[in-house]
Amino acid sequence: MAGSRLDLIDPPAGRLLVVGGRPGDVAGLDPARVMIAQGFRPDHDALAAAGFTVAPGITGPAEAAVVVMPRARAEARARVAAAAAVLPVGAPLWIDGQKTDGIDAMLRDLRALVPVEDVQSRAHGKIFRLTVPEGDWLPAGWAARETVVDGFVTRPGVFSADGADPASVLLAAHLPERMPSRVVDLGAGWGWLAAQVLARPGVQVVHLVEADHTALDCARGNVSDPRAQFHWADATRFRLPAPVNGVVMNPPFHAGRAADPQLGAQFIRAAAGLLTGAGRLWMVANRQLPYEPVLAESFAEVAEIGGDSRFKLLSATGAGQRRSGAGRPAAGRTKGRR
Repeated sequence: MAGSRLDLIDPPAGRLLVVGGRPGDVAGLDPARVMIAQGFRPDHDALAAAGFTVAPGITGPAEAAVVVMPRARAEARARVAAAAAVLPVGAPLWIDGQKTDGIDAMLRDLRALVPVEDVQSRAHGKIFRLTVPEGDWLPAGWAARETVVDGFVTRPGVFSADGADPASVLLAAHLPERMPSRVVDLGAGWGWLAAQVLARPGVQVVHLVEADHTALDCARGNVSDPRAQFHWADATRFRLPAPVNGVVMNPPFHAGRAADPQLGAQFIRAAAGLLTGAGRLWMVANRQLPYEPVLAESFAEVAEIGGDSRFKLLSATGAGQRRSGAGRPAAGRTKGRR
């Protein structure tokens, strides 16, 4: 967390809506009068545990609002438009963000539309205020719009919103012809990889597990197969009543802008906790990420089954059994199972 600026605001009495607020952002605010829109499940749960009223989407009305800038420009504009829509004319709307997330560009864009006041800088970012005017003051293009890519719907801010991620495409091409009966797609995004799994014979159920509420909402529309079950959950902590015999995943490896291989390691440990001893994990990762030792801690057999100069495809089985020779791929197993 680079630092919060929300203590610089002076909201009027009444309900304050904070769009995209994270635990470190809102620490100084009064939970009794704050409503937070937060669709990322780990942050949602942490805020609820701290006593805040939290929902995955924006709900109104409110007397004032703060928009915390995300990285994606289209998503940031959509947040501003959605927050303004639940505020009365004359209400204050603050925009808060890091320089690396485009706060300066947002400031320029809004100054071209309405008067902007009280610009303050701190912790490599800015916060500023505008007053909601009458009429349709925001361009129509700022509202959240769905994109259709190869028959799949995505929305601003979801991972790989412009099409299937190349790593997931590579993984799907190396999955076996016949998949296990019970599969978990850990970090399912908007459902592309799960749809490829469901197209193979042998599958009875696929659990789509995704922490981003918007992405999972897209997945619900993209994957209409009755064998699909959807879980808005922190993938690193997800569990089922009974183990499954297959897990597929293209785990994230960034926390914000910083690379964080430990996130992928947590996905691997979660996958091991979901699988039977005979079950199998298939995953794709950037080639430089050191996941083999982590896999060896949780699985008896680990193999690289394919890849290219950017990505490697890894398979593992024997969950719960530590493999000897940690970190070395199993000899003689370099091709995908087809």
